[in-house]
Amino acid sequence: MRRPSPLPQSPVASRGTAEKAAPARAARPARDEAPAPAPEREPVEPTLDENPTAPVIPLASPTPLPDAKPDPDPATADEGADAAQVGFREVWKAARARRKALRAEIRRFTVRQRRRRAVWFGAAASVLLLALGTLGAAYSPLFGVEKISVVGAQQLAAADVEAALSGQLGKPLPLVDESAIKAELVAFPLIETYALEARPPHELVVRIVERTPIGLIETRAGYTLVDAAGVALSTTATPSAGTPVLTITGGVDSDAFASAGQVMRSLPDDIRAQVTAVTASTPDDVTLELGGTNTQVVWGSADDSAVKASNLAKMMAARPPADVFSYDVSSPDVVVVR
Repeated sequence: MRRPSPLPQSPVASRGTAEKAAPARAARPARDEAPAPAPEREPVEPTLDENPTAPVIPLASPTPLPDAKPDPDPATADEGADAAQVGFREVWKAARARRKALRAEIRRFTVRQRRRRAVWFGAAASVLLLALGTLGAAYSPLFGVEKISVVGAQQLAAADVEAALSGQLGKPLPLVDESAIKAELVAFPLIETYALEARPPHELVVRIVERTPIGLIETRAGYTLVDAAGVALSTTATPSAGTPVLTITGGVDSDAFASAGQVMRSLPDDIRAQVTAVTASTPDDVTLELGGTNTQVVWGSADDSAVKASNLAKMMAARPPADVFSYDVSSPDVVVVR
């Protein structure tokens, strides 16, 4: 829309205005002349103009033309200018600062968990280092075998056993070859069982249990000393003094021999030393003969041998074998003396 124009003024008002303006121009003094004092004028009372100029009243708010662009908003203009000035470096710095702040918060909230984890890792590492150090030292020459001690040898010579095991000298204790030791000890029939004991840093102890010989078995080669399991320990042409002679039906592989061997192992040492002969045809008729007095001990089966041996020792103390023909302990509760 076009802008509103002021209303046209009347010709009378225009002339009145011009006449008032003319005396004012005429009364203005010239530039070269000195201004004369203004004459005193009588006060004029204001009068209302008969034809006053009408006020300008806009009909409607001005509307911009279609081609005109709206004035930019100052706030929007400032933001656009700031956005235009923010570059890649500032964005990268802001992102980096944000990541740092996030990591700091994560560290602050997980400090206890990280400490606990560090303690566990430290303990595990210490145990692992200790184990590796121990294994390394154990398998090193620092723990090499320098001395072999044989314990439990009575009938055997301990020096002979130590000399047979000399091949283990210089080896670290964990690397001692048990199969090689077993192969060397098999050559000693008197050894029933053995056990190895390592005494760091340099000693290897061999504990042996010798076989207990129970008597002599007459063979074609002579008299063979055997234990309760029938293992031949030695062979001589003549019977050894103080060793009983075994007369067993069926030989060392029979049940009668097993029963006789169990009886001999249950006897106290003082009574076993007096036995000169053992006979058995079945597992239930084992008979012992005490030397010097030719006193017989009817034992019967190997059942309750410990009780029978205790009762026999008491009876022999009450009635010595020199005055007795036989002791019958086949019944554990009753001892018959003849």
